Amino acid sequence: MAREFSTVGVVGLGTMGAGIVEVFARNGIDVVAVEISAPALERGRATLKGSTDRAVAKGKLAEADRDALHERVHFAVGLDALHSVDLVIEAVPEHLDLKQRIFAELDRVCRPETILATNTSSLSVTEISVATSRPNQVIGIHFFNPAPVMKLVEVVRTVVTAPEVVADVEALCARLGKVDVTINDRAGFIANALLFGYLNHAVGMFESHYATREDIDAAMKLGCGLPMGPLALMDLIGLDTAYEILDTMYRRGGRDRRHAPVPLLKQMVTAGLLGRKSGRGFYTYERPGSPVVVPDEATPLATDGALADGARAIAKVGVVGSGTMATGIIEVFAKAGYEVVSVTRGMEKSAKVCEAVKTSLNKGVVRGKLSEADRDAALGRISWSATLDHLADVDLVVEAVVEELSVKKALFASLDEICKPGVVLATTTSSLPVIDVAMATHRPADVVGLHFFNPAPVMPLVEVVRTIRTSPEATATARAVCAALGKTGVVCGDRSGFIVNALLFPYLNDAVKMLEASYSTADDIDHAMKLGCGYPMGPFELLDVVGLDVSLAIQRELYLELREPGFAPAPLLEHLVTAGYLGRKTRRGFRDHSHR
Repeated sequence: MAREFSTVGVVGLGTMGAGIVEVFARNGIDVVAVEISAPALERGRATLKGSTDRAVAKGKLAEADRDALHERVHFAVGLDALHSVDLVIEAVPEHLDLKQRIFAELDRVCRPETILATNTSSLSVTEISVATSRPNQVIGIHFFNPAPVMKLVEVVRTVVTAPEVVADVEALCARLGKVDVTINDRAGFIANALLFGYLNHAVGMFESHYATREDIDAAMKLGCGLPMGPLALMDLIGLDTAYEILDTMYRRGGRDRRHAPVPLLKQMVTAGLLGRKSGRGFYTYERPGSPVVVPDEATPLATDGALADGARAIAKVGVVGSGTMATGIIEVFAKAGYEVVSVTRGMEKSAKVCEAVKTSLNKGVVRGKLSEADRDAALGRISWSATLDHLADVDLVVEAVVEELSVKKALFASLDEICKPGVVLATTTSSLPVIDVAMATHRPADVVGLHFFNPAPVMPLVEVVRTIRTSPEATATARAVCAALGKTGVVCGDRSGFIVNALLFPYLNDAVKMLEASYSTADDIDHAMKLGCGYPMGPFELLDVVGLDVSLAIQRELYLELREPGFAPAPLLEHLVTAGYLGRKTRRGFRDHSHR
């Protein structure tokens, strides 16, 4: 039988501590809430009151329940008030010496059977536990912010934590309505170990002027369905907190360069640009603590009209290719009012593409997203061809043929001869260097990458890739076309993975390495990222959908170009691909899909 916790102590009543107090009190447990001074105690009380009042206003908590909740909380200054509680959770700032001092004092004050827990997100629970004479009763209980809302709790056991202590805490999490994942004491645990490498990488991308803050954030929200972009998330977490977590993970986690804080981060912390809490971080906020972003000197100017910044007028578009991507792109342009010339290798393929576009448009009509008149008008704008010569009078060509450099280069050399001057030539490549394709022509200034995401009619993002030879006019034209299609165009340089894949796949690779090291299970890692970080899919769910062979190819490209040791593909990923376990398409990947 699990131990019954009737009274719990919480040390530190910042945002996290006050949230933890609320979680326990909401679930009928008496709480002793402790701070270092009377003013700090009052701030904690105000935080709790504000949170519960908001819950009442939103209809998520009855007034009577709120009042009963507050009656369960006893506020006190000093650790001596915790002498008779069953469990203490510490939620003070992330400084090892501070936590060790508190645990040594708790060891003296609390009853011998009391469990002592830390809410640390990055420090060693083991190093904290040795400050006590009862390290077997010390455990990590890592809540996520905001604690009353977030479902995930990471339960962190050290090598000496007693099994019954782990079992008691797991039962308590269930009583609180939380999903727990139990793991060993390792830098960053699951969620932060996977999240902060990605966030640090995004800061590096911004520091090197590879893309703007707005484009990096838009790319990850729209391309991956994440609740927030990485730079906005850093502002929410606090740049000082993020720096401490990264620095700790770097020192404790085998000195992986990807966890070494990007220099810009330290500079911003030193300058007091800490994110939302200081009113300025990567973005500028209305006032300290406000979530409302206000324009600053780095905010892009809103351009008036489609032909701003020297963008060229586009009326007629050629699309080369016969695959899923080409079909989707033809539909997108035709629905947006452009004349489209579809070119495939042979009329048989043209007929197939035509049929696929018709089927997709008909689905739109059935679902009420498109009128029959709009469908007919869109189809009327498309002409079907099996020869590139029909592209002689188009204003823009979008190439969506097979991902082989030799094929694309040959195609672009032909387009260079056929197309009139000033035509923008775009490649939809997701992995090849755009400059290699551009240099197959005599007009590299007119060549850009236009990386649509699959399915093109649905996905709102397009990565606009400019090479070192692309003209500002060609880039502006590509952005204006994206806007006219109702898509968000994000501009980046011609580097492997562009924005989305360059940030996404190293994170997926890190998850595979975590599984490979037997640190956690695929289920627990997926739970951690979905429930702890709000990701729409866990990394292993996503890998099985994308295809392990595709993922491995992208990861290899990133590693070959950047030569970053942390980007080397995880051996487990290579082994699964070799064994033919490629994900859903072969009914077996990280999970068995044969019965689904």
